[in-house]
Amino acid sequence: MKRTKTSTKPATAAVRCAIYTRKSTDEGLEQEFNSLDAQRESAEAYVASQQHEGWSCLKDRYDDGGFTGGNMDRPALRRMLADIEAGKVDCVVVYKVDRLSRSLLDFARLVEIFEKHHVSFVSVTQQFNTATSMGRLVLNVLLSFAQFEREIIGERIRDKIAATRRKGKWSGGFPILGYGVDRSNGSPKLVVNAKEAARVREIFQLYLSLGSLLPVVDELARRGWRNKEWSTKKGEAKGGRPFDKGTLYALLTNPLYVGKIKHKADLFQGEHEPIVDAELFQKVQATLQRNGRSGGVMVRNRHGALLKGLLFCKGCDRAMTHSFTCKGERRYRYYTCTRAIKNGRKACPSGSLPASEIERVVVDQIRGIAADPGLRAEVLRQAQEQFDSELAELATEQRGLEQELAWHHADIHKLCGDGPATGPAGVRLAELHDRIARTETRLAELRHQIEEHQRDRLDAGDIDAAFADFDNVWNALSPREQAQVLALLVARVEFDATDSTVAVSFHPTAIKTLARQKLGGAA
Repeated sequence: MKRTKTSTKPATAAVRCAIYTRKSTDEGLEQEFNSLDAQRESAEAYVASQQHEGWSCLKDRYDDGGFTGGNMDRPALRRMLADIEAGKVDCVVVYKVDRLSRSLLDFARLVEIFEKHHVSFVSVTQQFNTATSMGRLVLNVLLSFAQFEREIIGERIRDKIAATRRKGKWSGGFPILGYGVDRSNGSPKLVVNAKEAARVREIFQLYLSLGSLLPVVDELARRGWRNKEWSTKKGEAKGGRPFDKGTLYALLTNPLYVGKIKHKADLFQGEHEPIVDAELFQKVQATLQRNGRSGGVMVRNRHGALLKGLLFCKGCDRAMTHSFTCKGERRYRYYTCTRAIKNGRKACPSGSLPASEIERVVVDQIRGIAADPGLRAEVLRQAQEQFDSELAELATEQRGLEQELAWHHADIHKLCGDGPATGPAGVRLAELHDRIARTETRLAELRHQIEEHQRDRLDAGDIDAAFADFDNVWNALSPREQAQVLALLVARVEFDATDSTVAVSFHPTAIKTLARQKLGGAA
């Protein structure tokens, strides 16, 4: 009997390949065949060429579209690393090394994870083997150049932004309340949104009137006013959230509203139109600086200083700060010019003012409104000027919206002139109808506000009623409540050391509130 010899070829071990793809931006990802698909197709072809070695592609896709390679905060990458740790992957395949990472440090961490779990790494367009020392050297050289390229790109982008802002151009970012973005001429440009601009100016005036962030936040919530709302290129709704202290502070300190462009610590004249008067903007900044970002004067007024944040030295045009000294159990309060505090008493003619005396002078001036017809007439004049100014603002916004409405109707007439609008023209037509609906809604609100404003115009009888019982109401208030009333009524108190006089200027809007609420409600 003849024996026959048989030989058995060892089975090839299966190699499960995870294909990882990445693109730094989301531009073009909406296309049917995009960059991620092209990377995956090349990787799949390479894996197919290694089928005789037992290579096969995993069905799971690890695609990061719109994520930078400068860090590891990528959802698909994290998912792939979790599968590697679970023992589901034997080889990671990429189109190029920089698709996996552009950071040498991050890549070293990834290689450490691969080696720990016995996972090999392959780049389709760059031939090397991470199992050899030479292969690792080539890989590190390639990755060093990838990191260098990323840093150079970052520097170029930063230089371009700096040059753009030095020329006063808007370099992009989130839209802000009061402006729209015009992209019709290639580069984006800020254009005034009449309705939102009127609201921005009203918010600045509200802060000056109320003197603190939180009351303004509450008032904006009562009115239903929110932050800027816009849509991304994909149609996703963004913004439109209620104001809080942080977002309100950001709005009040944004130099874009006075026509400036900021780059780091420098300000440049912008090419866009300002929507807030420079004087109003500076007054708000000064008030914010006095109050601090987190609140108003009363947050830190622990010693009952009625004029804290209100009293100024006329000669130096500096604030006068409240302080006190103690002798035994007695406390002596006074106000001192900040210039004298910083540069010595000889730098300011005002010296230190006894707090109780100057506070009494200011209160007496307010009390004198009730007894002096001339003062009441002046208060009425200021209040009526404020009414006229607010009415003019509303009328300006109304005219702007009516003009927008006319433009929208003209655009619709052009689109429908040649028959029914379809395709992109149909989308544009629907967008115009939506804008018309929103504009007409706002116009109806404006007309209602204008009617209410005209009905609420003050007369001499309102002013007389507001101050008729000042003494009794004032004496019934606590020191903290008295300070709140003064902060509401008084815009500024100036002490002139040359003739020892005190000048008090009022918030016209606060006078209006006082007249309506008869002081008790305001307190």
